[in-house]
Amino acid sequence: MRRFQRGLVLLTAALAASSLTTGVSSADELGRSRAVISYTEYGIPHIAAKDFDGLGYGYGFAAAKDNICELANTYLTVSARRSAHLGAGGQGNPAMSEAENNLDSDLHFQRINDSGVVERLLAQPAPHGPRTEVRELVSGYVEGYNAYLKQTGVARITDPVCRGADWVRPITALDFYRHFYAIASVGGQGVLASDLARTQPPSTKDVPAAEPDTAPRIAEGFRKAMGTGELGSNGIAIGGDGTRSGGGLLLGNPHYPWQGGRRFWQSQLTIPGRFDVAGGSLLGIPLPQIGHTADLAWTHTVSTATTFGLFEVPLTPGDPTTYLVDGKPEKMTAREVKVEVKEPNGERKEISRTFYGTRYGQVIGSAFEVPLPWTTKSAHALRDGNAGNLRGLNTWFELSKARSTKDVAEALARTQGVPWVNTIAADRVGNALYSDIQVVPHVTDERAATCGTPLGRVLFPGSGLSILDGSKSSCDWGTDPGALEPGLFAPSRLPLQQRRDYELNANDSAWLANARAPIAPLPRIVGATGTTRSDRTREALISAEEGLADKSFTPTSMKDMLYRDRSRTAELAAADTAKMCAAFPGGQAPSTSGPVPVGDACATLASWDRTFRLDSRGALFFQRFVARLGGLRDFWQVPFDPARPVTTPHSLATGNATVQKAFGDTLAEFRAVGIPVDGRLGDNQAVTRAGQRIPIHGGPGGLGVLNVITAPWDPAGGNHEVAHGSSFVQVVGFSGKACPDVSTIQTYSQSTDVTSPHFADQTRLYSGGGWVRGRFCGADIAASPDLKVVRLR
Repeated sequence: MRRFQRGLVLLTAALAASSLTTGVSSADELGRSRAVISYTEYGIPHIAAKDFDGLGYGYGFAAAKDNICELANTYLTVSARRSAHLGAGGQGNPAMSEAENNLDSDLHFQRINDSGVVERLLAQPAPHGPRTEVRELVSGYVEGYNAYLKQTGVARITDPVCRGADWVRPITALDFYRHFYAIASVGGQGVLASDLARTQPPSTKDVPAAEPDTAPRIAEGFRKAMGTGELGSNGIAIGGDGTRSGGGLLLGNPHYPWQGGRRFWQSQLTIPGRFDVAGGSLLGIPLPQIGHTADLAWTHTVSTATTFGLFEVPLTPGDPTTYLVDGKPEKMTAREVKVEVKEPNGERKEISRTFYGTRYGQVIGSAFEVPLPWTTKSAHALRDGNAGNLRGLNTWFELSKARSTKDVAEALARTQGVPWVNTIAADRVGNALYSDIQVVPHVTDERAATCGTPLGRVLFPGSGLSILDGSKSSCDWGTDPGALEPGLFAPSRLPLQQRRDYELNANDSAWLANARAPIAPLPRIVGATGTTRSDRTREALISAEEGLADKSFTPTSMKDMLYRDRSRTAELAAADTAKMCAAFPGGQAPSTSGPVPVGDACATLASWDRTFRLDSRGALFFQRFVARLGGLRDFWQVPFDPARPVTTPHSLATGNATVQKAFGDTLAEFRAVGIPVDGRLGDNQAVTRAGQRIPIHGGPGGLGVLNVITAPWDPAGGNHEVAHGSSFVQVVGFSGKACPDVSTIQTYSQSTDVTSPHFADQTRLYSGGGWVRGRFCGADIAASPDLKVVRLR
């Protein structure tokens, strides 16, 4: 038997054989243990304790055991010490912000740390500050993380990524809260971290104003950063009218990066008789963000609501750091930020940067790499709706106690802490819920029209991103009586719908959360109505309606629906593509370099089953063909019709010369890299784990595949490495049984440590189309063939 160092005792599986929950039936059974961790298949921990402090301790210890290097990297980032240890270059930490390098990242987070905003929020009582139970969870988490690090020792960390690294250190509660603050604000100031860090006053008297094409360039940058970036999800809740059991059924399917710290970690957290929740949490947060209780399951999807906005302020002549509001001058705040940087020779030097602020927020000189010049006449400032948000911790605590969709709706309204996501939920009695109650700036369509700058009036209708006239105090964000924080919409003004058939979201707006009951009108800042839905949204709606037609939804059918890997875009365009191919004169497709023989491409596309399974032939070719066109939005013969939003647009414009040439160029590309058009998807789409190549099924969300997998094209051919997609997936169904029917899969597995047995085990399971049996009730946990119980004293 392996020896555990002081504080740990490894018990046999028999110890938990009679347990009812997490190997423990009562608080008395916990004895003198701080926490008890029952590990089941694939290293999934079921953590039990007598109180929230102990629960956090168990979570912190177990999470550090699996992912110490990623967690340490997170705390290095939010403490603004990346440059001091790793140098000014590098990529930064994309899990915490979009800073382009370590220096920008450190300047961004040091500015936040120097401002004291997190400390001020912590000093407030709930609901603005963390509630008591959350503070206890955090306190225990910090102790548990530090206990694991002390027991192991930095020099003996098994993960080679950080073994012996000088940046691995014990943490404090403030490190934790700074981490959560970074998560809450990652979609606002975090996404513009480099733009903020590089902004400086004009150095000459004549600085050119914004270019005439600034609005469309910002809109495109905003679309790429917020709409097609690394964060997305599907959430499908089927109500009792669509399930065989009459109870609710939920699919939670977030699409997140497969590398780095923006990952989920699965666990169950139990205080016997008081608290019991299971699911996936963002690594380092001891509460599930996507999970279930005995009677309720919920998930989140990235929302279309814009959580930040810009203000343009006029400047006083001769002083670019003084601006005018209602005709009165106000001096910008100037805060010097200092960070330490490690030089190539190993020496360290200090770099300083001055950040300037207005009553609206920090001055910013560009957005999404598009200049918004700070001239001698005006400057722009960024206001982030999540700049005062630690409330999300209270939100996820309350969701972890919810028993019904009614509880979910009340928790969202009471805490108002969801930072940038929709919520989808289903409960035992068969209710389905969709909500976009989250942090949303109070910018009505009327205010955007009357207070928008000329640039803002062009930008807002298409994107929801506002640029308001900062010279008028009346043009600041409005507020509602029911909002916990001034400047935000109250929950009563935001979308919420509960039904007995279904509710869903696939990163489009709230408008078609249910095709039978559109939600309209919406404030534009929340999302658009009457506009084209993505093919992934259309696939989700069609799949929901198919199951609803004969009330056939079960947990098994929901899992099969995800893993069939059907492409809605292919269903609409593959046959047309095959016919176009067969019609090319002389079997030659036009291309940039001249005619290209079509070979077996036409037959391959005609026989392709329109899926992205491992053995699908033609999927990769179709994917590249559509990618060359930049999507099919502009190449449909039948345009979008708001009266038929699920079935339009359709029919590929095969007579279009651009479409024909893109097909020929794709043929030429495949021949150049040596990939056969009829090659199996699994032969080219894979992830490498510890030197082992694991083929991965699934396809791009842009092609209407629910099981999203993104594997950037390798121009040299061969293995296209998976970078992003389905991550922690849960299917939870409720019936007459006391214990919910749960299946999960953590596609990239539990641990980032290459030496761990749980580094790639679920990845191989996912590759083969498998699922992990959810073990929520005590009898199921005790029956696990891999049960190991660890007591932390």
